[in-house]
Amino acid sequence: MLMDLVTKNRTYRRFYQEEKVSLETLKEVINLARLTSSGGNLQSLKYVLAHDEEKNERIFKTLKWAGYLSDWDGPEEGEKPSAYIIMLHDTRISKTYFWDHGLAAQSILLGLTEKGLGACQFNNVNRSLLASELQLPDYYEIVLVMAVGKPKETVVLDDMDASGQVKYWRDEQGIHHVPKRKLEDLIVEF
Repeated sequence: MLMDLVTKNRTYRRFYQEEKVSLETLKEVINLARLTSSGGNLQSLKYVLAHDEEKNERIFKTLKWAGYLSDWDGPEEGEKPSAYIIMLHDTRISKTYFWDHGLAAQSILLGLTEKGLGACQFNNVNRSLLASELQLPDYYEIVLVMAVGKPKETVVLDDMDASGQVKYWRDEQGIHHVPKRKLEDLIVEF
């Protein structure tokens, strides 16, 4: 059911690193993105897929993990992602990617969730270093990076309290809490 997939589709930052993600699995979720709606049907998004330790490490060092968890530098060895998806925009096809990245990312994330996997999306990426590591031609713009793997953490959704605090946090047991606004707070009546 879609509600279950959406609810399980959380941002995970710790993974069972030894649980490998196959190239075939990555291709299957990219196929979902391929079939997703595209502004003007231009389909300018492309993808770099990584699932081996050497490439993963080159990508890992370009990412900034969990801005709200200031005392945490990212996953330790054994908890790192076992794969990455790097979304690119091919500027030879279009000047802009419209809203395509959001639609494609959601399709990919729901596909991963359905397979018992999870991901963390990154916009805080050292793009120049990553482009160099990947030896990308100038016509590819890095849109976002997804770290992928079998989640090693529990993420729970909490109703946002009256303070309106949006920052996620971890409790003493390492459970990751994400405050969410109530449905009635999102509906604007007129």
